[in-house]
Amino acid sequence: MINHTVILMLLCGALFGTSAHAQSADGALSAKKSQELLKSIAVDAPTRAAINAVSNNDIRGLALNRDILARTDDVFSFNLPTKGITNQESTGRCWMFAGLNLMRQDVIKKWDMEEFELSQSYLAFWDLFEKSNVFLEYIIATRDRDIMDRELSKMLEQPVGDGGYWEYMVSLVQKHGVVPKSVMGETNSSANTGRMHGILKTLLRRQAMTLRTLGEVGKTESELRAEKPALLAEVMRLLVLNYGVPPTEFEWRTTDSTGKVSEPQILTPREFYDEVIGVDLSEYVSLGSYSNHPFGKNYVISATRPMAEKQDVSFVNVEMAMLKQCALAALLDSNRVWFGCDVGKESYSKKGLLMRGVLNYEELFGVDLDMPKTARLNYRDQTTNHAMVFVGVDMLNEKPRKWRVENSWGKDPGDGGYFVMSDDWFDEYVMNVIVPRRYVPAEVSKLTSEAPVVLPIWDPTWESLKME
Repeated sequence: MINHTVILMLLCGALFGTSAHAQSADGALSAKKSQELLKSIAVDAPTRAAINAVSNNDIRGLALNRDILARTDDVFSFNLPTKGITNQESTGRCWMFAGLNLMRQDVIKKWDMEEFELSQSYLAFWDLFEKSNVFLEYIIATRDRDIMDRELSKMLEQPVGDGGYWEYMVSLVQKHGVVPKSVMGETNSSANTGRMHGILKTLLRRQAMTLRTLGEVGKTESELRAEKPALLAEVMRLLVLNYGVPPTEFEWRTTDSTGKVSEPQILTPREFYDEVIGVDLSEYVSLGSYSNHPFGKNYVISATRPMAEKQDVSFVNVEMAMLKQCALAALLDSNRVWFGCDVGKESYSKKGLLMRGVLNYEELFGVDLDMPKTARLNYRDQTTNHAMVFVGVDMLNEKPRKWRVENSWGKDPGDGGYFVMSDDWFDEYVMNVIVPRRYVPAEVSKLTSEAPVVLPIWDPTWESLKME
């Protein structure tokens, strides 16, 4: 006789996830046990005071270590002249802002300007367009995979976004050039990208469905690629309506500190990069320090290419002492240094502090939060989520004590937009730097040409190089 109850239980297990691999009932929490744990928390007078404080205030202010705040100054033994501060608004374009901040000060110096800013929205327009093309190419290449494929699922979760890395910056500038912000300023959508991204992601997923459906009926790779121009035209229309039309040429004219006006020039964005900016971005080397992977190797991260014709993001993994040595050498020779870090760890943005122990959550909540760096990386508790620029350092006995950082969050946080980073914070939470090759030792530099170790899309480092 068929046991319908057993069949129903098996079907429910298949549909709702109960199986031999599911958690055992032995690990379940009974209501009684939950109440026992609740009663174990002594709600005495100090605890009630803590509940009132935490539930009615920003916990960062409550956890702030005022001893560190009192000991911190903004004196630096070495400072690069820096004018103006940028603001990425409600976007994840930090990597782009940091890259443009690396270059704009040279323009200010060269043309004797009081302040100058390059257009972030111009690069963001082309960045989203290039990423859309990369996504559609990926869909074509994986058209035969099951829709639940691990890598494909990851790409469908995030077809495009603001996040990026140094190679994205280099590829965009070399292909599309740059323009002054006065030529293409911010729009509501470019400064607040969440809503627009949601629409663009839905559009790209629908296009992915179209391509995969055509693939299922036997369309070849070349036939699917022939469908792409019409799909990209939809993407282009969406971007133009949100950003405006990016210029193909414009007039460049400046006024120096004495009031003298330069002769006007008509330039394309690429001519502006070559003739006015003049920075060779291809000469920069990407260094990382990820202790969860062996040092002294070249790595490439799957599915991170900034453009269809480019390679995936790569970096040479070195020990922290080497990474810091290269960054310091470049900075002290008057080069601004792009870097990536976990800005959410031990940071107090209101005062612009990046310092170990500045926020004592353990003391406030009475829990142990300490984890070794390698464990933080492997357990997804630490990631490279923000890019900024080193513009100064305070040296004592030939060793750095703290670093001056140019951020892109406007003038309100920190010292007019500039942050102070302690050297021990650097050791724990800075994980990438970009420096000219001449500051990298030969034995490290040669690693960039070696066959890379390929990291899969689900490696912790994949998320670390999608900075926002």
